[in-house]
Amino acid sequence: MGYLTTHVLDAAHGRPGNEIRIDLYRIRGQERELLLTTVTNDDGRCDSPVLEGDAFVAGVYELLFHAGDYFRAQGVELPEPAFLDQVPLRFGISAEDDHYHVPLLISPYSYSTYRGS
Repeated sequence: MGYLTTHVLDAAHGRPGNEIRIDLYRIRGQERELLLTTVTNDDGRCDSPVLEGDAFVAGVYELLFHAGDYFRAQGVELPEPAFLDQVPLRFGISAEDDHYHVPLLISPYSYSTYRGS
């Protein structure tokens, strides 16, 4: 069985993005179903896969990272509204036996992602 993991790196400060809220949604047409809400640990990772087992099926998903809350908690002064407050990453899972790793590298004004290993 496959599974989905993620982690966050704070590129502005050169450290893991800890205590960042992440919401996982399954996308079906115009509907968005919340599957999980979790928070990153001190290493910027989740303590367990965000999707696994029977729930890990092919489809379209979205990870929503609450980056603005994180930067505010770090004492970063953000404009209101923040340029990047919530960062949605929408992606597809096609191979149900694979490990999908979707990391986020974030700063107050930019982000990047890729399919990791």
